[in-house]
Amino acid sequence: MKNKAIQEQRIRGYFIDATKEILKSEGLKSVSVRNIAERAGYSFATLYNYFKDVKDLVFLCVQDFQEECSAYVAERSSKAPRGEKRLKAILLAYLEYFIQYSGIFELFFVEKLSDLNRQPDTAPLITGFLDSLCEEEWKYLIALKSLTPAAASHKKAALLYGTTGMLLLYINRQMPVGYSAFLKAANAFIDNQLKDLHA
Repeated sequence: MKNKAIQEQRIRGYFIDATKEILKSEGLKSVSVRNIAERAGYSFATLYNYFKDVKDLVFLCVQDFQEECSAYVAERSSKAPRGEKRLKAILLAYLEYFIQYSGIFELFFVEKLSDLNRQPDTAPLITGFLDSLCEEEWKYLIALKSLTPAAASHKKAALLYGTTGMLLLYINRQMPVGYSAFLKAANAFIDNQLKDLHA
């Protein structure tokens, strides 16, 4: 890679990292060209040499956050036995990640998609994320005939809606009160959804 290309890649990285820091700490409401440029250490005009607009930059951050969350989940679930126990470990790690980074949760599930990006694939990218994290375990359980594809589809939907609702209530309303109460409720909800699955 030539020096100019390396430098351009580095500057792009500075802008992406600055945007990610703002999103993690302050949320989408604080993302602006000037804030990003100031944090990256460049003029706001320079940002437009590398990105079409702020929405383009935020969309790239969504992809980066998904990779970060995937790595977090993989690290915390890899030692769990395949099937029901690994699914539960994945789901709990997913919840932990978004509680640690509530700004990312809001970016994914609270903000209007029109505020993130104009691309039509943004919605499926976000709403299909939990399914993609669990996909191998669902396939494993279906192959073992622990459940049918139709039953898996119903459980996937219930887990997406349930985990999103739990996070929304806990992050925005502190309900249930305290992290230990949240974990207890999350464990009970996941156990109920995964009951009767045996790998």
